[in-house]
Amino acid sequence: MLFTPHRLGGLALPNRIVMPPMTRSRAAHGEVATELMAHYYAQRTSAGLIVSEGTQISRQGQGYAWTPGIYTREQIAGWRQVTDAVHAAGGRMFAQLWHVGRVSHVALQADGAAPVSSSALTAEGVKVFVDVENRGPQSGVGEMVQHSPPRALRVEEIAAIVEDYAQAARNALEAGFDGVELHGANGYLINQFIDSQANARDDEYGGSLSNRLRFLGEVAQAVYAVVGPGRLGVRLAPLTTLQGAVDDTPQATYLAAAKLLDDIGAAYIHIAEADWDDAPDMPDAFREALRIVYRGTLIYSGRYTRERAEHALQSGWADLIGFGRPFIANPDLPHRLQHGLPLNPGDRARYFGGDERGYTDYPRAA
Repeated sequence: MLFTPHRLGGLALPNRIVMPPMTRSRAAHGEVATELMAHYYAQRTSAGLIVSEGTQISRQGQGYAWTPGIYTREQIAGWRQVTDAVHAAGGRMFAQLWHVGRVSHVALQADGAAPVSSSALTAEGVKVFVDVENRGPQSGVGEMVQHSPPRALRVEEIAAIVEDYAQAARNALEAGFDGVELHGANGYLINQFIDSQANARDDEYGGSLSNRLRFLGEVAQAVYAVVGPGRLGVRLAPLTTLQGAVDDTPQATYLAAAKLLDDIGAAYIHIAEADWDDAPDMPDAFREALRIVYRGTLIYSGRYTRERAEHALQSGWADLIGFGRPFIANPDLPHRLQHGLPLNPGDRARYFGGDERGYTDYPRAA
Protein backbone atom coordinates (compact mmCIF):
# COMPACT_ATOMS: atom_id res chain seq x y z
CA MET A 1 0.00 0.00 0.00
CA LEU A 2 2.90 2.38 0.56
CA PHE A 3 3.21 2.99 -3.16
CA THR A 4 -0.49 3.45 -3.93
CA PRO A 5 -2.03 6.90 -4.50
CA HIS A 6 -3.92 8.89 -1.87
CA ARG A 7 -6.19 11.91 -2.20
CA LEU A 8 -5.49 14.77 0.25
CA GLY A 9 -7.99 17.54 -0.35
CA GLY A 10 -7.35 18.72 -3.88
CA LEU A 11 -3.97 16.98 -4.11
CA ALA A 12 -3.45 13.61 -5.75
CA LEU A 13 -0.49 12.06 -3.92
CA PRO A 14 1.33 9.45 -6.02
CA ASN A 15 2.37 7.45 -2.96
CA ARG A 16 1.81 7.41 0.81
CA ILE A 17 5.30 8.54 1.80
CA VAL A 18 5.66 11.88 3.59
CA MET A 19 8.82 13.86 4.12
CA PRO A 20 8.03 15.32 7.56
CA PRO A 21 9.31 18.64 8.91
CA MET A 22 12.98 18.58 9.92
CA THR A 23 14.88 21.65 11.09
CA ARG A 24 18.11 21.99 9.12
CA SER A 25 19.13 25.55 10.16
CA ARG A 26 20.28 26.80 6.76
CA ALA A 27 18.23 29.97 6.31
CA ALA A 28 20.02 33.18 5.35
CA HIS A 29 20.24 36.45 7.27
CA GLY A 30 16.74 37.70 8.01
CA GLU A 31 15.48 34.13 8.37
CA VAL A 32 15.03 33.90 4.59
CA ALA A 33 14.80 30.60 2.70
CA THR A 34 17.57 30.24 0.14
CA GLU A 35 18.33 28.81 -3.28
CA LEU A 36 20.22 26.01 -1.52
CA MET A 37 17.06 25.13 0.41
CA ALA A 38 15.11 25.12 -2.86
CA HIS A 39 17.59 22.61 -4.27
CA TYR A 40 17.34 20.45 -1.13
CA TYR A 41 13.54 20.19 -1.24
CA ALA A 42 13.40 19.78 -5.03
CA GLN A 43 15.70 16.76 -4.70
CA ARG A 44 13.07 15.03 -2.53
CA THR A 45 9.90 15.55 -4.56
CA SER A 46 9.34 11.84 -5.12
CA ALA A 47 7.69 11.93 -1.67
CA GLY A 48 3.92 11.94 -1.90
CA LEU A 49 3.95 15.04 0.30
CA ILE A 50 6.69 17.29 1.68
CA VAL A 51 6.11 19.28 4.87
CA SER A 52 8.60 22.10 5.31
CA GLU A 53 10.85 22.55 8.28
CA GLY A 54 9.32 24.55 11.13
CA THR A 55 8.77 28.12 9.89
CA GLN A 56 8.21 30.82 12.48
CA ILE A 57 5.13 32.99 12.23
CA SER A 58 6.82 35.97 13.93
CA ARG A 59 10.11 37.09 15.43
CA GLN A 60 8.64 36.26 18.84
CA GLY A 61 8.04 32.70 17.66
CA GLN A 62 11.64 31.95 16.64
CA GLY A 63 13.39 29.23 18.58
CA TYR A 64 16.74 28.56 16.98
CA ALA A 65 19.36 30.30 14.88
CA TRP A 66 19.19 30.10 11.07
CA THR A 67 15.62 28.83 10.95
CA PRO A 68 13.31 30.40 8.35
CA GLY A 69 10.32 32.66 8.90
CA ILE A 70 7.27 33.56 6.86
CA TYR A 71 6.29 36.98 8.21
CA THR A 72 8.26 39.42 5.98
CA ARG A 73 8.16 40.15 2.27
CA GLU A 74 11.70 38.83 1.89
CA GLN A 75 10.77 35.58 3.60
CA ILE A 76 7.74 35.10 1.38
CA ALA A 77 9.92 35.62 -1.68
CA GLY A 78 12.51 33.19 -0.33
CA TRP A 79 9.91 30.49 0.14
CA ARG A 80 8.46 31.19 -3.30
CA GLN A 81 11.69 30.04 -4.93
CA VAL A 82 11.44 26.83 -2.87
CA THR A 83 7.84 26.05 -3.83
CA ASP A 84 8.50 26.94 -7.47
CA ALA A 85 11.39 24.45 -7.52
CA VAL A 86 9.30 21.75 -5.81
CA HIS A 87 6.36 22.20 -8.17
CA ALA A 88 8.63 22.29 -11.22
CA ALA A 89 9.96 18.90 -10.10
CA GLY A 90 6.43 17.53 -9.71
CA GLY A 91 6.16 17.77 -5.92
CA ARG A 92 3.56 18.89 -3.38
CA MET A 93 4.47 20.90 -0.28
CA PHE A 94 2.85 22.20 2.91
CA ALA A 95 4.45 24.83 5.16
CA GLN A 96 4.75 23.99 8.84
CA LEU A 97 3.79 27.08 10.88
CA TRP A 98 5.74 27.35 14.11
CA HIS A 99 5.75 29.41 17.31
CA VAL A 100 8.12 27.87 19.85
CA GLY A 101 6.83 29.74 22.91
CA ARG A 102 9.02 29.23 25.96
CA VAL A 103 11.64 27.34 23.96
CA SER A 104 12.84 30.60 22.39
CA HIS A 105 16.18 32.02 23.46
CA VAL A 106 16.89 35.48 24.82
CA ALA A 107 19.19 36.50 21.97
CA LEU A 108 16.45 35.84 19.41
CA GLN A 109 13.84 38.03 21.09
CA ALA A 110 13.38 41.67 20.15
CA ASP A 111 14.90 44.00 22.77
CA GLY A 112 15.80 41.05 24.96
CA ALA A 113 12.16 40.38 25.83
CA ALA A 114 11.33 37.26 27.79
CA PRO A 115 9.93 34.32 25.83
CA VAL A 116 6.19 33.76 26.16
CA SER A 117 4.25 30.65 27.02
CA SER A 118 0.96 29.40 28.37
CA SER A 119 2.43 29.83 31.85
CA ALA A 120 5.34 31.50 33.59
CA LEU A 121 8.31 29.60 34.96
CA THR A 122 10.49 30.56 37.88
CA ALA A 123 14.26 30.50 37.52
CA GLU A 124 14.25 27.06 39.15
CA GLY A 125 11.55 25.96 36.74
CA VAL A 126 13.71 27.08 33.85
CA LYS A 127 16.56 24.97 35.21
CA VAL A 128 14.30 21.91 35.25
CA PHE A 129 12.99 22.75 31.79
CA VAL A 130 16.50 23.07 30.36
CA ASP A 131 17.51 19.81 32.01
CA VAL A 132 14.70 17.93 30.29
CA GLU A 133 15.06 19.77 26.99
CA ASN A 134 16.86 17.41 24.64
CA ARG A 135 17.26 16.33 21.05
CA GLY A 136 16.63 19.91 19.91
CA PRO A 137 18.37 21.56 17.00
CA GLN A 138 20.14 24.07 19.25
CA SER A 139 22.63 21.34 20.12
CA GLY A 140 23.77 21.43 16.51
CA VAL A 141 24.03 25.15 15.80
CA GLY A 142 25.44 26.18 19.12
CA GLU A 143 24.90 29.93 19.21
CA MET A 144 21.62 30.03 21.14
CA VAL A 145 21.90 28.41 24.54
CA GLN A 146 20.68 31.00 27.06
CA HIS A 147 17.20 30.54 28.50
CA SER A 148 15.26 33.17 30.40
CA PRO A 149 12.17 32.60 32.55
CA PRO A 150 9.20 32.75 30.15
CA ARG A 151 6.21 34.86 31.08
CA ALA A 152 2.60 33.81 30.73
CA LEU A 153 0.74 35.37 27.84
CA ARG A 154 -1.98 37.77 28.92
CA VAL A 155 -5.44 36.89 27.62
CA GLU A 156 -5.54 40.08 25.57
CA GLU A 157 -2.28 39.09 23.82
CA ILE A 158 -3.49 35.70 22.64
CA ALA A 159 -5.75 37.04 19.89
CA ALA A 160 -2.76 38.78 18.30
CA ILE A 161 -0.84 35.49 18.15
CA VAL A 162 -3.86 33.76 16.63
CA GLU A 163 -3.84 36.46 13.96
CA ASP A 164 -0.09 35.92 13.46
CA TYR A 165 -0.91 32.32 12.57
CA ALA A 166 -3.67 33.42 10.18
CA GLN A 167 -1.38 35.95 8.50
CA ALA A 168 1.37 33.35 8.21
CA ALA A 169 -1.14 31.09 6.45
CA ARG A 170 -1.96 33.90 4.00
CA ASN A 171 1.75 34.39 3.43
CA ALA A 172 2.24 30.66 2.86
CA LEU A 173 -0.41 30.61 0.14
CA GLU A 174 1.18 33.68 -1.44
CA ALA A 175 4.53 31.87 -1.31
CA GLY A 176 3.04 29.00 -3.30
CA PHE A 177 2.56 26.32 -0.66
CA ASP A 178 -0.22 23.81 -1.25
CA GLY A 179 -1.33 24.04 2.38
CA VAL A 180 -0.09 24.52 5.94
CA GLU A 181 0.58 22.35 8.96
CA LEU A 182 0.27 23.76 12.48
CA HIS A 183 3.07 22.59 14.78
CA GLY A 184 1.19 21.50 17.87
CA ALA A 185 3.81 19.03 19.08
CA ASN A 186 7.27 18.68 20.67
CA GLY A 187 6.81 21.15 23.50
CA TYR A 188 6.22 24.28 21.39
CA LEU A 189 3.58 26.95 22.03
CA ILE A 190 0.38 25.13 21.03
CA ASN A 191 1.61 22.06 22.94
CA GLN A 192 2.37 24.26 25.96
CA PHE A 193 -1.32 25.16 26.13
CA ILE A 194 -2.56 21.59 25.59
CA ASP A 195 -0.51 19.57 28.09
CA SER A 196 -1.65 19.73 31.70
CA GLN A 197 1.80 19.94 33.29
CA ALA A 198 2.85 22.79 30.98
CA ASN A 199 -0.32 24.83 31.47
CA ALA A 200 -0.88 26.31 34.93
CA ARG A 201 -3.41 28.93 33.87
CA ASP A 202 -6.62 29.50 35.82
CA ASP A 203 -8.49 31.48 33.15
CA GLU A 204 -10.38 30.40 30.03
CA TYR A 205 -7.18 29.00 28.52
CA GLY A 206 -6.26 26.70 31.39
CA GLY A 207 -7.55 24.21 33.93
CA SER A 208 -10.18 22.06 32.23
CA LEU A 209 -9.43 20.05 29.12
CA SER A 210 -11.74 22.16 26.99
CA ASN A 211 -9.95 25.29 28.19
CA ARG A 212 -6.50 23.82 27.47
CA LEU A 213 -7.65 22.99 23.93
CA ARG A 214 -9.07 26.48 23.36
CA PHE A 215 -5.87 27.96 21.90
CA LEU A 216 -5.45 25.04 19.48
CA GLY A 217 -9.05 25.44 18.39
CA GLU A 218 -8.81 29.20 17.87
CA VAL A 219 -5.62 28.90 15.84
CA ALA A 220 -6.98 26.02 13.72
CA GLN A 221 -10.25 27.84 13.04
CA ALA A 222 -8.46 31.07 12.09
CA VAL A 223 -6.09 29.27 9.72
CA TYR A 224 -8.86 27.13 8.22
CA ALA A 225 -10.76 30.34 7.44
CA VAL A 226 -7.72 31.43 5.39
CA VAL A 227 -6.71 28.23 3.60
CA GLY A 228 -10.05 26.45 3.23
CA PRO A 229 -10.85 22.74 2.94
CA GLY A 230 -8.08 20.27 2.22
CA ARG A 231 -5.24 22.62 3.11
CA LEU A 232 -4.93 22.46 6.91
CA GLY A 233 -2.93 19.85 8.77
CA VAL A 234 -1.98 19.73 12.46
CA ARG A 235 0.95 17.94 14.03
CA LEU A 236 0.38 16.45 17.49
CA ALA A 237 2.59 14.36 19.77
CA PRO A 238 0.32 12.57 22.25
CA LEU A 239 2.88 10.46 24.13
CA THR A 240 6.13 12.40 23.83
CA THR A 241 7.47 14.58 26.64
CA LEU A 242 9.89 16.73 24.68
CA GLN A 243 11.00 19.99 26.27
CA GLY A 244 8.98 19.46 29.40
CA ALA A 245 5.54 19.15 27.78
CA VAL A 246 3.80 16.41 29.78
CA ASP A 247 0.11 15.60 30.02
CA ASP A 248 -1.43 13.65 32.89
CA THR A 249 -4.06 11.91 30.72
CA PRO A 250 -2.63 11.99 27.20
CA GLN A 251 -5.01 9.55 25.55
CA ALA A 252 -8.11 11.41 26.75
CA THR A 253 -6.53 14.77 25.92
CA TYR A 254 -5.51 13.91 22.39
CA LEU A 255 -8.68 12.06 21.50
CA ALA A 256 -10.50 15.27 22.45
CA ALA A 257 -8.02 17.29 20.35
CA ALA A 258 -8.61 14.99 17.38
CA LYS A 259 -12.39 15.35 17.72
CA LEU A 260 -12.00 19.14 17.86
CA LEU A 261 -9.91 19.14 14.66
CA ASP A 262 -12.42 16.84 12.98
CA ASP A 263 -15.20 19.31 13.80
CA ILE A 264 -13.14 22.19 12.38
CA GLY A 265 -12.43 20.28 9.18
CA ALA A 266 -8.67 19.75 9.29
CA ALA A 267 -7.49 17.74 6.28
CA TYR A 268 -5.01 15.70 8.29
CA ILE A 269 -3.56 15.06 11.71
CA HIS A 270 0.13 14.25 11.76
CA ILE A 271 1.00 12.11 14.78
CA ALA A 272 4.63 12.49 15.85
CA GLU A 273 5.66 9.34 17.63
CA ALA A 274 8.80 9.41 19.74
CA ASP A 275 11.75 8.20 17.68
CA TRP A 276 14.43 7.49 20.26
CA ASP A 277 15.31 3.93 21.19
CA ASP A 278 13.57 3.77 24.57
CA ALA A 279 10.50 5.73 23.51
CA PRO A 280 7.05 4.54 24.59
CA ASP A 281 5.07 2.68 21.95
CA MET A 282 1.62 3.99 21.12
CA PRO A 283 -1.02 1.38 22.02
CA ASP A 284 -2.95 0.00 19.07
CA ALA A 285 -6.22 0.66 20.90
CA PHE A 286 -5.31 4.36 21.05
CA ARG A 287 -4.55 4.41 17.32
CA GLU A 288 -7.89 2.75 16.60
CA ALA A 289 -9.71 5.25 18.80
CA LEU A 290 -8.09 8.13 16.91
CA ARG A 291 -9.38 6.62 13.69
CA ILE A 292 -12.90 6.50 15.13
CA VAL A 293 -13.03 10.13 16.32
CA TYR A 294 -11.14 11.67 13.40
CA ARG A 295 -12.40 11.16 9.83
CA GLY A 296 -9.61 12.87 7.86
CA THR A 297 -6.18 11.66 6.77
CA LEU A 298 -3.93 10.31 9.52
CA ILE A 299 -0.14 10.55 9.15
CA TYR A 300 2.27 8.79 11.51
CA SER A 301 5.99 9.56 11.76
CA GLY A 302 8.70 8.02 13.94
CA ARG A 303 11.09 5.09 13.51
CA TYR A 304 9.23 3.70 10.50
CA THR A 305 10.72 1.13 8.15
CA ARG A 306 9.00 -0.07 5.02
CA GLU A 307 7.72 -3.11 6.93
CA ARG A 308 6.31 -1.08 9.82
CA ALA A 309 4.78 1.38 7.37
CA GLU A 310 3.03 -1.37 5.43
CA HIS A 311 1.67 -2.83 8.67
CA ALA A 312 0.31 0.57 9.73
CA LEU A 313 -1.40 1.14 6.40
CA GLN A 314 -2.84 -2.36 6.15
CA SER A 315 -4.12 -2.17 9.73
CA GLY A 316 -6.20 0.82 8.70
CA TRP A 317 -5.13 3.29 11.38
CA ALA A 318 -2.72 5.22 9.13
CA ASP A 319 -3.16 6.71 5.66
CA LEU A 320 0.32 8.17 5.15
CA ILE A 321 3.69 7.51 6.78
CA GLY A 322 6.45 10.03 7.45
CA PHE A 323 10.09 8.98 7.12
CA GLY A 324 12.24 11.63 8.79
CA ARG A 325 15.98 11.15 9.12
CA PRO A 326 16.18 8.66 6.21
CA PHE A 327 15.13 11.51 3.90
CA ILE A 328 18.12 13.58 4.99
CA ALA A 329 20.66 11.22 3.45
CA ASN A 330 18.46 9.68 0.75
CA PRO A 331 16.87 12.20 -1.60
CA ASP A 332 15.49 9.26 -3.59
CA LEU A 333 14.11 7.49 -0.52
CA PRO A 334 10.82 6.26 -2.10
CA HIS A 335 12.78 4.58 -4.93
CA ARG A 336 15.11 2.91 -2.43
CA LEU A 337 12.24 1.70 -0.27
CA GLN A 338 10.27 0.37 -3.22
CA HIS A 339 13.22 -1.60 -4.61
CA GLY A 340 14.78 -2.72 -1.33
CA LEU A 341 17.99 -0.77 -1.92
CA PRO A 342 20.39 0.09 0.93
CA LEU A 343 20.14 3.55 2.50
CA ASN A 344 22.91 6.12 2.73
CA PRO A 345 23.94 6.86 6.34
CA GLY A 346 23.37 10.43 7.50
CA ASP A 347 26.17 12.74 8.59
CA ARG A 348 24.87 13.75 12.03
CA ALA A 349 27.54 16.41 12.46
CA ARG A 350 25.94 18.31 9.56
CA TYR A 351 22.27 17.88 10.40
CA PHE A 352 21.99 21.45 11.69
CA GLY A 353 23.65 24.43 10.04
CA GLY A 354 26.37 24.69 7.46
CA ASP A 355 26.52 24.58 3.68
CA GLU A 356 25.69 22.01 1.02
CA ARG A 357 27.79 19.32 2.71
CA GLY A 358 25.52 16.84 4.44
CA TYR A 359 22.56 18.63 2.87
CA THR A 360 22.36 18.42 -0.92
CA ASP A 361 25.39 16.24 -1.68
CA TYR A 362 24.02 12.78 -0.83
CA PRO A 363 24.10 10.43 -3.84
CA ARG A 364 21.10 8.82 -5.45
CA ALA A 365 21.01 5.07 -6.00
CA ALA A 366 22.51 3.86 -9.24
